[in-house]
Amino acid sequence: MATATMASPTAVHAKARTALIASADRSFRQRLSTVLSGLRWHVREAQGGAQAWGEAMDTQPQTMIVDSWLPDLDVDEFLREFRNSFPGVDIVTNGGGPIEAAVASPYRQEILYALRRIENDDTAIWNSAPCLGDEPSQSSRKLSASCSSAPETGTADGSAANSGPAGAIPRDPKRASKPADIGDRIPELVGDSPSMLEVGRRIRRVAARDTSVLIEGPTGSGKEVVAKALHRLSSRSRKPFVAINCAAIPEALLEAELFGHTRGAFTGAVQGRTGRIEAANGGTLFLDEIGEMPLSLQAKLLRFVESGELQRVGDNETLKVDVRILSATHQRLGPLSQSGQFRADLYYRLAVFLIRTPALFERPQDLPLLVDYFLAKMGRQMPIKSLDESAMAMLCSHTWPGNVRELEHVLERAAILAGDEAILTAEEIDFGDSGQ
Repeated sequence: MATATMASPTAVHAKARTALIASADRSFRQRLSTVLSGLRWHVREAQGGAQAWGEAMDTQPQTMIVDSWLPDLDVDEFLREFRNSFPGVDIVTNGGGPIEAAVASPYRQEILYALRRIENDDTAIWNSAPCLGDEPSQSSRKLSASCSSAPETGTADGSAANSGPAGAIPRDPKRASKPADIGDRIPELVGDSPSMLEVGRRIRRVAARDTSVLIEGPTGSGKEVVAKALHRLSSRSRKPFVAINCAAIPEALLEAELFGHTRGAFTGAVQGRTGRIEAANGGTLFLDEIGEMPLSLQAKLLRFVESGELQRVGDNETLKVDVRILSATHQRLGPLSQSGQFRADLYYRLAVFLIRTPALFERPQDLPLLVDYFLAKMGRQMPIKSLDESAMAMLCSHTWPGNVRELEHVLERAAILAGDEAILTAEEIDFGDSGQ
C-alpha cells in the first residue's frame, strides 16, 4: 500500500491539475475521486488500461493512480509503455507508492494523502483486487454470459471461416481454445479475443522495423487504429504520422495531394504545396483504401517506393524522402493483383508484412468490453450510461456489418434517445438501415 506521512495537504496549488484513476473497482474510483475533488483536483476515471490510455491522450494528467490489476491489460506492460509515451505523468500504484523512474510531481504528497484517507475508511478497497485467473466481477460476468452463445471464429490470419447458415456466427473450436497471451495486448485495441491478440502480436513483431505493412480488414474494423499503434511503437514515433484516404480524393487531385505541386502546375494552383509524402518525411505515411488508387498513379507510387524519390507535379527536380509506408484496404489485394485490377509489383512492395483486422461478428466475446469502452468515452460529455440485459441481448444478436464503428454509432444514438435516463433499454437500440 502506498505510504505517506499523515499531514493535511497544502492549499498553495491554485493551478488546475488533473488526476487519472485507472481501476476496475468502481467503489475505489468513486472514493478516491471524492477526496481528490475536495482537494481541487479535476478527476478522470478509467475502468481499464485501454480507457486510461485514451483519457491520458485527451487530458494530459499530472498524475495517474493505477490499481494492481486491470481487466484488459497486463499492468507491468501497460506501465512500461505508458511511461515511454507520457514521460511527464507521475504514476502511483498500490504496490508501494510511486513507481520506479516516475517523474517527481510537486503534487505527489496530495495523492498519497488521498490514498491514505480512503485506506483508513476501507482497508479492503485495494487489497482485494483479483488476479488474472480469479473470478470476474458480477457485472463483467453478466455481460460476457450474454454473448457466450457466439464463440470466437476466424483463421490464424484473422480471416473469417465461411461455414454455417447465412447470418449465423461460424464456429472454430481451435481458435476458441487458443490460450490468450496477455503480453500481446496493445492499449489502443480493445478486446482480448484470440484474433485481437494475434493482431497485437503482429504489431509488436513488426513495429520496430521499417518494413512496409498492409492492413486488410472490413470497413470499420479499426485499420487506422492499427496503423497508429505501429507508428507509436516505432522509432519514428516522434516524427509525423500522415494519413490520406485514397478513395476520398478525386483522381485528378490525388497525385498533387500525394506528391505536392509547384505554383502554376495546373489551373487553380496559385501557389506551391507540399504533398502528403513529403510532409511525412522521417515519419510514417498511411495510405488508407490503397485498393482504390488509380492504376496510372500506382505506377508513380511504385517509383517512389523503389527509389525513395518523388517529383512534385510541375517540377523537374526530384526530392529524397524517408518515410515508412503503411497501407490499408477493405479488399483483398492479392486476388486484385492477380486479375490486373491492382499492380502486382506494387502489391508485393506494400504487402511485405500483412495484418488482418477481424470483423466484429468474428470476436463476439469482445463486445462487452467495447460497449464499456464506448459508454465510458461518451461519459466524458454526458452522464455515463449503462445497458440493461434486453439491450445487451439485442447487441449480441446483431451481425454488425459496420463493425466497431457501427457499434459506437449505435450506442451514441441510444444514449441520445434515452435522454436523461441512466439505463439504456432495447427500446433505444436502433440499428438504422443495417437492422434485421
